[in-house]
Amino acid sequence: VTGFVNNGAANTIIIGAHYDHLGYGEDHNSLWTGPPEIHNGADDNASGTAAVIELARMLKNARLKNNNYLFICFSGEELGLYGSNYFTEHPTIDINTANYMINSDMVGRLNDSTHSITIGGYGTSPTWGNILEQNTKAFSVKFDSSGIGPSDHTSFYLKNIPVLFFFTGIHKDYHKPTDDVDKINFTGELQVIKYIYHV
Repeated sequence: VTGFVNNGAANTIIIGAHYDHLGYGEDHNSLWTGPPEIHNGADDNASGTAAVIELARMLKNARLKNNNYLFICFSGEELGLYGSNYFTEHPTIDINTANYMINSDMVGRLNDSTHSITIGGYGTSPTWGNILEQNTKAFSVKFDSSGIGPSDHTSFYLKNIPVLFFFTGIHKDYHKPTDDVDKINFTGELQVIKYIYHV
């Protein structure tokens, strides 16, 4: 599912997240050992798709017109990055005009005590060192330099596009039916979204 804000710019920023999850665990990706239950995936990854939708709302109304914005929600991530791989092989824009890609995967469980987030892709552009280090006062940030990881940003990095991957951390409900909406830290997610917007 894609949405495009055309500012008539030469380059496009891609903002994405995956929306598929595990169903009843039929594909054996679940870590649940009890009887079959639906995996709603509130953090993994309704939190990421909510971030994409909110960033689309914010950027559509912003004065930030130096780039176009392509918002994408991918399917097939849990089975092997199928959706993002397909997009990078069949892009709806000239892929060479992509400025960078931001991926949100599990951004709904910010810990109120540690304020810890992981930002992957730090090493995929020399610019990230200047931008990210100036804007981390609200969080305890762990940087991961690699553009390769178990989420959709990998597909873009393999096409030589700089990436950033935002992640608030693993938890005991990962890939289980217990990953439900009542455990989402909505205020924390909004902080992450505002940080991405600032970047």
